Parts: sequence; structure tokens; C-alpha cells
Amino acid sequence: MGRIKTTLIKRMGNKLYFLHKEKFSKDFDSNKKVIPDVAEVYSKKLRNILAGYITRLVTKESS
Repeated sequence: MGRIKTTLIKRMGNKLYFLHKEKFSKDFDSNKKVIPDVAEVYSKKLRNILAGYITRLVTKESS
């Protein structure tokens, strides 16, 4: 089973995804590089969690 994402991750992830939908893809590594350009994320862990959550949003929406 996966880990449950906190409200902060869901709120930031949804906001970033719907504001910058064209910049994100199904690739985790490319999403990881896009996040610092569109938001101020200070920790590597938070950036990685957001990238994973946004990758799941893209995958879920495209299927």
C-alpha cells in the first residue's frame, strides 16, 4: 500500500498542476526539474513528493 499524501502536498500539487498543466508530463524526473521553475520549494524531499504526486495526477488524467 502507498503512503497517504498530506493536505499540503495535495493542495500544492493540484494548484501547480492546474496552473501549469502544459509543463508536466508522465516522467517523474522531468517533473522534478520543472517544479523549482514554477514554485519555491526549499527542501529536496518536498520537491520529490510533489513531483510524484503530480506524475500520478497526469497519469490518472490521461488514462
